[in-house]
Amino acid sequence: MSEYKLHCFAQSGNSYKAALMLNLIGADWEPVGVDFFAGETRSPEFRGTINEMGEAPVLEHKGKRLSQSGVILTYLSRLSGKFKAQSEDDELEVLRWILFDNHKVTNFMATHRFMHSLMKGANPAVVEFLRGRALSNLKIVDGHLAKQDWLVGKAPTIADISVAGYIYYPAEEHGFDIEKDFPAVHAWRERIKALPGWKHPYDLMPQPKTAPQK
Repeated sequence: MSEYKLHCFAQSGNSYKAALMLNLIGADWEPVGVDFFAGETRSPEFRGTINEMGEAPVLEHKGKRLSQSGVILTYLSRLSGKFKAQSEDDELEVLRWILFDNHKVTNFMATHRFMHSLMKGANPAVVEFLRGRALSNLKIVDGHLAKQDWLVGKAPTIADISVAGYIYYPAEEHGFDIEKDFPAVHAWRERIKALPGWKHPYDLMPQPKTAPQK
């Protein structure tokens, strides 16, 4: 039996943040597939026994059950001593970027991707609005990474893992040409990709049987 269990699914960038962290720290873990597209996270059973918020990922470890990717990343970093901030000021900066990611980067990029390629019948005006917000926030990240290799300090932290949650999905899914339009973000994601233990989200987590077929 693995030390960690992660309730997740391959299309979830938030799940990917947790799965990638587990792999990067060399944890003994196993994925527990969640069939999001069949409504599993909205079921009374899931909300009653796994996560009342009706979301993935959920990490199980030694009697703990943790949800929200930022919480999971913080927990794993503290436990393993890896991808931590190197000072109190940097710790606050890591938190700042995780919050910015959750509210701005992941929020708009994930919703745009879902409506752009995973959902049928989306309102084009809404999709375009989300695209504009996602582009604006990626531009902020790109400007920051044009000045330094990592989001905080001189080594990768959980801030990098958090912001990277959705940037490895195929361009036809998320709808952005990151290499062309955000060169600093592209160079940064290549640096993350070079870390021992990195894997693509579709190679790291299970695909729900009811996921949209391309």
